[in-house]
Amino acid sequence: MKYISTRGLAPSLSFEEVVLTGLASDGGLYVPETLPQFSREEIASWVGLSYQELAFKIIAPFVAGEIADADLQTLIDKSYQSFRHPAIAPLVQTDHNEWVLELFQGPTLAFKDFALQFLGNLLDFILAKRQQKVVVMGATSGDTGSAAIEGCRHCDNIDIFILHPYQRVSEVQRRQMTTVLDDNVFNIALEGNFDDCQNMVKASFADQSFLPDGRQLVAVNSINFARIMVQIVYYFYAALALGGPARAISFSVPTGNFGDIFAGYLAKRMGLPIDQLIVATNQNDILHRCISANDHSKRPLVHSLSPSMDIMVSSNFERLLFDLHGRNGEAIRDLMESFKGGAMPLSAEVMAKLQAEFASYRLDDEETISVIAEVFDKTEYLLDPHTAIGVQAARKTRRDKTTPVVCLATAHPAKFPEAVTKACAVATPALPHHMADLFEREERYQVLANDMAGVHSYMAAQIKS
Repeated sequence: MKYISTRGLAPSLSFEEVVLTGLASDGGLYVPETLPQFSREEIASWVGLSYQELAFKIIAPFVAGEIADADLQTLIDKSYQSFRHPAIAPLVQTDHNEWVLELFQGPTLAFKDFALQFLGNLLDFILAKRQQKVVVMGATSGDTGSAAIEGCRHCDNIDIFILHPYQRVSEVQRRQMTTVLDDNVFNIALEGNFDDCQNMVKASFADQSFLPDGRQLVAVNSINFARIMVQIVYYFYAALALGGPARAISFSVPTGNFGDIFAGYLAKRMGLPIDQLIVATNQNDILHRCISANDHSKRPLVHSLSPSMDIMVSSNFERLLFDLHGRNGEAIRDLMESFKGGAMPLSAEVMAKLQAEFASYRLDDEETISVIAEVFDKTEYLLDPHTAIGVQAARKTRRDKTTPVVCLATAHPAKFPEAVTKACAVATPALPHHMADLFEREERYQVLANDMAGVHSYMAAQIKS
């Protein structure tokens, strides 16, 4: 399996090379040259497999023999040992033909654990084989950071630096990162928003001269295709549990950086019968505006009750645009150059393809709180604000009520107590027992200005030879 850049100028790479490279040298994102294809008969044969067994079936074609089957299964099994529920991704019914897929059963209570527990183990495996040390650098709008830190904290060959927007993540999200005191973990609170953090990470990959000799940056953001690959699995898992592939399933996905729903798009292209893919956004609604009205223009970022979706530049959308433009790297280079000016209008042909693949909906904070309250009142099931947006988007855009819809629950409600208490007037939702003392743990992080030279200087000073 070879991987190619969305901008068409970078060399094609193997799977292991892509894992270690992250962003392509031409500024693009890597995608598989071809996608694995599964027939309905093959998918049907997977009914009853455990999550770990199914993950092997989905992931193995992407590594294409670079990792022995036994080693790959060991990596998968190890990655999900710390999940609190034996089903790994349990389904909960919230209405007629409406289901919530609980993706928060991992160690940091967010869907990012699915990919980042695996990515941490995968990196350690590859680096040990190569006798190499690297620097992981990532940006987070809330959940990626803690999941990446948890996945990498025990890795012998990794120093990890995570940038989060200062005072723009929830207190639980911050403490999940900043109370990890391992010697190889460094948290940077950047005086800016998530897009500032993400832009700095991308720029750092383009110029790594600040690193000590022999070190390179590795991405844990969803620009690293290994993350997307692992997220494909739970679409198959949910569909098989609800009668797939004999019938189609729809999915509603709280969406910020477009990585999670892009995994669903790939699952559909690989052969999983999916009726609708629904993009659910908060008031930072650039994706909803693009899909519904061809308005992919930047607007000021708004701080919301669903901070993991406070994103205006959705990096993984480029991967979709690459497909919609016939995998034409030159067309993507032109689009990305246009977007630097603040807008990125799409052709009528591309818009038709986009709207054929995706529906979309947006909610503001007031509407989000209302949904949390309504669902809790009727079912006593507590949604976090991101998941609430996904549930309402499903209810507003479903075209066929006889088709089951799965709403991806991307985080545990205890991570966002402000929204939950506003909605339900209940006491602060309790953290799971393994995290009950979170607010008593010592914190360690560095507040830095939105200045790349200063961040690079700080990083270089922390990296041990």
